Amino acid sequence: MLEYHGFLSGNLSGVEIHQYLVIGYFIKVSFTKGVIYGGGFVSLVGAFIVPHPPLIITEVGKGEEKKVSKTINSYREVARRIAALKPDTIVITTPHSILYSDYFHISPGKTAIGNFGRFGAKSISFQVEYDEDFVEALEACAEREGLEAGTLGEKEPELDHGTMVPLYFINEYLQDYRIIRVGLSGLSLPDHYHLGRCIEKTAEKLGRRIVFVASGDLSHKLKEDGPYGFSEEGVRFDKEVTEAMREGNFLRFLEFAPDFCEAAAECGLRSFIILAGALSGKEVNSELLSYEGTFGVGYAVCEFAITGTSESRHFDQIFTEKQREVARERQKSEDSYVHLARTSLETYITTGKYAKLPEGLPEEMTTKKAGVFVSLKKHGSLRGCIGTISPVTESIAKEILRNAVSAAAEDPRFPPVSKEELEELVYSVDVLAEAEPIQAMSDLDVERYGVIVTSGRKRGLLLPNLDGVNTVEEQVSIARKKAGIYDHEAFTMERFEVVRHK
Repeated sequence: MLEYHGFLSGNLSGVEIHQYLVIGYFIKVSFTKGVIYGGGFVSLVGAFIVPHPPLIITEVGKGEEKKVSKTINSYREVARRIAALKPDTIVITTPHSILYSDYFHISPGKTAIGNFGRFGAKSISFQVEYDEDFVEALEACAEREGLEAGTLGEKEPELDHGTMVPLYFINEYLQDYRIIRVGLSGLSLPDHYHLGRCIEKTAEKLGRRIVFVASGDLSHKLKEDGPYGFSEEGVRFDKEVTEAMREGNFLRFLEFAPDFCEAAAECGLRSFIILAGALSGKEVNSELLSYEGTFGVGYAVCEFAITGTSESRHFDQIFTEKQREVARERQKSEDSYVHLARTSLETYITTGKYAKLPEGLPEEMTTKKAGVFVSLKKHGSLRGCIGTISPVTESIAKEILRNAVSAAAEDPRFPPVSKEELEELVYSVDVLAEAEPIQAMSDLDVERYGVIVTSGRKRGLLLPNLDGVNTVEEQVSIARKKAGIYDHEAFTMERFEVVRHK
């Protein structure tokens, strides 16, 4: 009989059990949870969320670490549990590795080094060995799955503190392991989840016992004297995200609105979502070991012990279907402006041709001229926005036809919209009134007026009443950046009102 030796997570750390090959399947017995499940070699044997404040390192904190003793005690408990699992490889996702807007960076090479010199403790240093075979296989998996991920573009090979803080504690109890270091990206939250699924598939294919460590702090806006001040969103974010951890409700991770996360100044959500993807289809028992916000930043420590499998826990699929339902509900109440934008884009994507103007449009759409912006959102995040400050066609309707396609195909911030995305898009159409010159920012109102800034041939526009833009100063600053107007350059301003159709 073929025998496999493994270790249970949780309270039986260090207790050896056996898994026997029975009719081609390993049967895993969890004595602590009373669960028996089958499904082959168990590759992902543990998953943890941890924070990464350097000050919890004694040599860095120099006494301040005592103020977050719950976090430190929980960290050591997690490290003991990881050591008991005896992983071949530890996968660490970190917000402080190299970050690209459209690409997941996986650290290349055989080894890497790092130290806490930036934090006044250069003597605390690390040298790790990367699992090169795993990295190669993960790149191949990502390519097959259509994910932009790989080892290109490394600018700083040294380990970041989001990686070193977990290793500091793990190394107290475990020495013989390799790591995978994965950065986050500006890609969508479902893409982060999808990468996690690739990581788990790769571990299974290679027969690796892996532990997943999602490194990330929570909100940085919990106190006025914290690093970014205080916001109500910060407190709410930490409450909601820790509740999701405690319940193992990974769908909630995916549903946080981008503007809410930005207002909360959160750090680790995307890291946690990659972990959730690695746990896709798995039953878990969640244990929130601790939460503290002593210094104005949220620190959570949580374990997810795998107890079985469940087809109902593929949260990316649930999330996508919910977003499609949102889009379908919006379509039921959309007016002629939004319906025309959607018809225009869907026609172009599916046939490669521009749509013709339908009959029966309101008279103002076919007889009046105006600048028009068409905005596309997917899963609550901007997916494309293109428009005209002043009209370039003979009617608002034709302006919509043109700009809807441009928003999907010509916005340089995003790849072109694909046919598969059409069901998940939410549209809005802004019809611009004529702009008028203004002399000062006091003439603006961030909810009522959009702004146009001009310096020579440089010109930038920002619409009014946008998520995450709360002040006139922010509005003008963003418009200047879009135009490429530097701080030392003089500029003029115009304001305009819009009629927004959703």
